[in-house]
Amino acid sequence: MEKFKQGYFYNPSRGNLTINQVITELTGYMAQSPEKFYDIVVGCDSSSGKEPNFPVAIVILRKGEGGRFFLKKVTYKNRKFYNWKERILEEVMLSCQLALFFREHLEKKGNSLLSKFNYQFRYIHADVGENGQTKDMIKEVVGLIRGNGFEPKIKPEAYVATTVADRYT
Repeated sequence: MEKFKQGYFYNPSRGNLTINQVITELTGYMAQSPEKFYDIVVGCDSSSGKEPNFPVAIVILRKGEGGRFFLKKVTYKNRKFYNWKERILEEVMLSCQLALFFREHLEKKGNSLLSKFNYQFRYIHADVGENGQTKDMIKEVVGLIRGNGFEPKIKPEAYVATTVADRYT
C-alpha cells in the first residue's frame, strides 16, 4: 500500500493530486449533483516487456453523464516480469490494493460527507476475457478480486482496465 501513499495521482483536468486531493475532487464531483447515482471503479493495465509500467485507475461515473478518473503509474526498479501471466496477476493485485487503500481513505476522510450521496464502490475491472489467451486465468482473477471483497468485471465490461488505464501504458 506504500506505493499509493507516496507520489501523485494524475487527472487530465487537475494535474497531479495527492490521495486526499483525489478524495476532495471525488466528493466535490458528487456534491455537484447529489441526487444522481455514482459508481466508483478501479482497474489496471500494463505495458509489455520485462520492466512494464502499471497504470492503475480510479474512475467515478455519474450514471448517464460521464465521469472523471485519477491514475497512478506504478513501476518497479528491481522486479522483472517474464511472462504475460505475471503481469496480469500484478494488475489485479494492484487493483485490489488500490481499491482497499482508497476505500479506507475514503471512509476516514469523507464518511460524514459520503452518507449524503448515493454511490457504490464494489467493482474491480480486470483485463481478462473469454476470448484470447487470458481466458484460462478468469477463475483465478475472479477469485482474487472476490477474495479482497470486490466484484469482478471482465472484458468486454472491464472498461476501466481496457480503455482508461490502457491509454496510459
